Amino acid sequence: MKSIFLDCNDQLAPVWRQVIRAGDPPIDVNTTPFAREELPLVLAGYDIALDDHSYMPTDLVARCKQLKHIVFLGTGAASYMNVDELKGRGVTVHTIKGYGDTAVAEHSIALMLAASRDITRMDREVRAGIWTPQEGVQLLGKTLGVIGLGGIGREVARIGKGMGMQVIGWNRTRRAGVPLMDIDTLLARSDVVSLNLVFNDETRGFLNAARIARMKPGVILVNTARGALVDEAALIAALQSGHIRHAGLDVFHAEPLKPDHPLAKMPNVTLTSHAAFRTLEASMALLRRAIDIVKTLI
Repeated sequence: MKSIFLDCNDQLAPVWRQVIRAGDPPIDVNTTPFAREELPLVLAGYDIALDDHSYMPTDLVARCKQLKHIVFLGTGAASYMNVDELKGRGVTVHTIKGYGDTAVAEHSIALMLAASRDITRMDREVRAGIWTPQEGVQLLGKTLGVIGLGGIGREVARIGKGMGMQVIGWNRTRRAGVPLMDIDTLLARSDVVSLNLVFNDETRGFLNAARIARMKPGVILVNTARGALVDEAALIAALQSGHIRHAGLDVFHAEPLKPDHPLAKMPNVTLTSHAAFRTLEASMALLRRAIDIVKTLI
């Protein structure tokens, strides 16, 4: 079976060279950017595709007659393809969990700190010749609500506790180590909310307008999970009104985020480019596990 890493970028290329081992199956590597409609051309003749966050529309995958497996580099394949539709067409999607829990959690905490002290706003202003110290929020003793207590959420909780925050959580199943609340109580009590929930059809729009309205006034919201977990229009309205003091966002409904998007123009939003999992350690673990999946398929 022929395999291709269809969208290896400049950051991942050197990592890929580090993790390849003698005896690994041959995997072609494409580093040339391509338009979405060119996907069938890139995948022509391949049975297995490693996908680093390229969109895989069902109608285009249907034209990839030989393709049988997609190894998605991460957990959020549902944001980039319809997994059930592809399965119905004989294409199995494989995801990779747990490779970067600490990396994503640390990024969540970084966004929380940046948001609480308006760091990015002051950085922009100082560079523009504006000297306006912003009053921040001290996090010691504040309540951190963690929504989703998988590997990443548990790491966020661990670090938050180490900073002296009071940590509470919500999860769809029982989890030890963090006091669990119903979602309405968590939203009403939390000074900071970290969204670390798995994205699927059940959690799409989880933070809807009604739930955002129940959040504590002046709350900081951090999302390193998936943009579609949040009602975007309600989020923007809450940021405009100040109900949400600041949002630290690494993920968006459509990526890359366009520069004219409302979120990109708001001073009380800190933006990063879906980079929470991008550390050398996490990337090496991710690519190595992707190769190991390919080995099981050949």
